[in-house]
Amino acid sequence: MLDLLRNLIGKAGGKDRRELNSISAINQRIFDTSLDLILVVDRKGTFIRVSPSSLAIVGYAPEEMIGRSAADFIHADDLDKTRTEMRLARRGRVMRHFDCRYMHRDGHAVPLAWTGVWSEPEQQHFFIGRDMTERIAQEERLHRSQRLEAIGQLTGGIAHDFNNLLAVVIGNLDMMEGRLEHDPELAEYANSALQAALRGAELTRQLLAFARRQSLNAMVFDVNARVTGTIDLLRRTLGERITVATALAPDLWPALADPGQFEAALVNLAINARDAMRDGGRLTIETENKVLDGDYARLNDVAPGYYVMLAVSDTGTGMAPETLAHVFEPFFTTKPTGEGTGLGLSMVYGFIRQSNGHIKIYSELARGTTVRLYLPRAENANATAEAAPSALPAAKGGERILVVEDNPEVRKVVVSQLDELGYDVVEMENGDTALDYLRLGDAVDLLFTDVVMPGALNGDELARAARSLRPGLKVLLTSGFAKASIQEGARSDVFEHFLAKPYRKADLAAALRAALDAE
Repeated sequence: MLDLLRNLIGKAGGKDRRELNSISAINQRIFDTSLDLILVVDRKGTFIRVSPSSLAIVGYAPEEMIGRSAADFIHADDLDKTRTEMRLARRGRVMRHFDCRYMHRDGHAVPLAWTGVWSEPEQQHFFIGRDMTERIAQEERLHRSQRLEAIGQLTGGIAHDFNNLLAVVIGNLDMMEGRLEHDPELAEYANSALQAALRGAELTRQLLAFARRQSLNAMVFDVNARVTGTIDLLRRTLGERITVATALAPDLWPALADPGQFEAALVNLAINARDAMRDGGRLTIETENKVLDGDYARLNDVAPGYYVMLAVSDTGTGMAPETLAHVFEPFFTTKPTGEGTGLGLSMVYGFIRQSNGHIKIYSELARGTTVRLYLPRAENANATAEAAPSALPAAKGGERILVVEDNPEVRKVVVSQLDELGYDVVEMENGDTALDYLRLGDAVDLLFTDVVMPGALNGDELARAARSLRPGLKVLLTSGFAKASIQEGARSDVFEHFLAKPYRKADLAAALRAALDAE
């Protein structure tokens, strides 16, 4: 980076003209192909040159930025700091390193780590900015995982010591009961105290489940059979106002975990779903074979491999991101005071983690929630599915995909994956801008859209409007919600092709190819 900045400002003394021309050509290629944002700025902060990467990073093409002030793009809270860095660079003639956020066209802030230098002969600043969005997200995931781990260690220690105290209390109350038969009033007091102590023991058991210190009896079992066997209990528990539907994979692999704890986790999730649907709704239970690859594993703190997935979806109130960040913590609850202990999801989390599995929650306010449990596939069982092929199905020469995704981080990853697969990609952040693009008449082979999006159009409505404009347009829908619950709420069953989040690159490649090749 240092060499690039020096070359950009022309510090290549001692070189003949041919060598200088060669260096200039190399620098231009670097400028044109850089994934980082490269800026050349005058003393007043006006952009002179902007690298093509600006479109991917901040949503503006270079020609939209050149001639404008950097102040038009810098986050208001970072403007004074950036001006100070520019002044220090001019005074000290040294390279500066600082952080500054730029505002993306769609309104979200993009964190950038900058390296800058001032060139006195050219009277220009030269900056290289690296998008830190993904690194910051990884650090936040790591911090959340470490926080849960620390809470688990603390909780497990307290629960263990509290169990020792309860053992003394329960043991003594047991002995007292036998000696108080002649005094019914005292016997009633002792029994009341004993029942309270037993409830305390149940709470500590739940805490130990979260801390992953409970005793598990892992064995090979059929997840579909356990779900089927629990359905009647769930229907009685949930009541008549909630419809229970299932979509169970017929070729499901056997799982390796404690089947009793699995059933308890399923019931826990169903009760949470019921409490989120006070006015009734739909509970959907799905199972599926899943392969989590190395890329997904690194981002989600799970071992790559083969898993049996259970998804429990509701059409309830949903949760905001700030609530989702705490749902696995013990005693955290969104329910009114006196309704629940706040240990349900903590127990599920502890069971899954102790079983070497994985848990993922997707939720949106007023839309509902999907909780996915990933249990390890039993290694010694015959698997009917084969591993993903090494060669991914790719684009067939110039196929263009219109990607519509409101989450900028997800959109960035999808676009990168499609680029690697050889597709021509156009990206939009909402349904309105996507429709505007389709009205222009440019060629599009497939619409790949999220179903749940803010704004006037959700993905299902966008797909219908797009088909009305272009009857032959292929459509692939995606969502963090389970497919069956999406079909119920948004009538997406009209569109056959659906890809559930999170997905691997191989899943995306296969789904795209299937949709594009469909008659």
